[in-house]
Amino acid sequence: MSNPESPDVLRMSLAASMTLGFKEGRFYRGARLPCVNLLLTYLDGCVGSCSYCGLSRKRDGAYPDKSFIRVTWPTYNTDDIIERMIEKEDRLKRVCISMITNKRATADTLDVTKRIRAKLDLPISLLITPTLLSEEDLTAFKEAGAERIGVAVDAVTPSLFDEHRGRAMKGPHKWEKYWEIIQQALEIFGEGMVGVHLIVGLGETEKEMAQAMQRVRDKGGRTHLFSFFPEEGSWLADQPQPSAGQYRRMQIARFLIDEAVSREDRFDYDEKARALGFGIPDEELSRVIDLGVPFMTSGCPDDTGRVACNRPYGDSMPGPDIRSFPFLPEEEDLAKIRAELKTY
Repeated sequence: MSNPESPDVLRMSLAASMTLGFKEGRFYRGARLPCVNLLLTYLDGCVGSCSYCGLSRKRDGAYPDKSFIRVTWPTYNTDDIIERMIEKEDRLKRVCISMITNKRATADTLDVTKRIRAKLDLPISLLITPTLLSEEDLTAFKEAGAERIGVAVDAVTPSLFDEHRGRAMKGPHKWEKYWEIIQQALEIFGEGMVGVHLIVGLGETEKEMAQAMQRVRDKGGRTHLFSFFPEEGSWLADQPQPSAGQYRRMQIARFLIDEAVSREDRFDYDEKARALGFGIPDEELSRVIDLGVPFMTSGCPDDTGRVACNRPYGDSMPGPDIRSFPFLPEEEDLAKIRAELKTY
């Protein structure tokens, strides 16, 4: 590979590498990934120092050797990736290009978007870095062929954002800038076309998480929810995951809020700001749980409205304790989920 940096090369999630046939392997319980997740890459890496991220400049080692979401992200030539996507287009529903915090990333995101759009009709999502962007950049992304925008706010209060991503970590990101770009993206891409990533388990209460999800929904966005899962070598490598009960309740909250079935201001909480009720009758809540959908990965959809970017096992190990299901939970899964919802 003559130039090991973007836009000539891109890193690709292990799951996407398997989907496109670059890597061999099988998904636990027959999961499938219909979205190709791509990541810009540079020898000097990302200037962010987020506490939970494996790509942080604070993590030891050379940047190309750093992992993300606890799996390898192999690097391939951009043109080879596009050709392989053309070959496999019948099984693909979306492609997502992720920026990192590097001064070259804005122009290269635009370049890669144009390259893909010139060869494929797949819908393109961009997971953007607001710190680098202006309103004009967002407009340019849309004109280049991007259909949706994702913004990883992750931490749900200004103080937690600062603690994990901003000044406390000597990082470049600012809470106000992130929400400014979210608002501009909604104005440019339209209601429902911006997904805001939030991570359960960074020190917030359940009430604070639900309030953040309601803020996103009221603005016209949707929440893409994750469970914190410690990354080896990161600042939070030794911090435990949130309890299963906490995450299940926030999955229910996200579904009810995003689907406009209920609102956060109708929820009931205990003295520790943990959700006790969701503003709907018990029978209706039971029906929502039976759907199974609230416990699936939340992300950008395919053309039928089903989640395409399902990131198999992105926030838990493959096994009996799946956090975000990449497929519809079965009866045995739902029985376990019902029990978890009641644990405090």
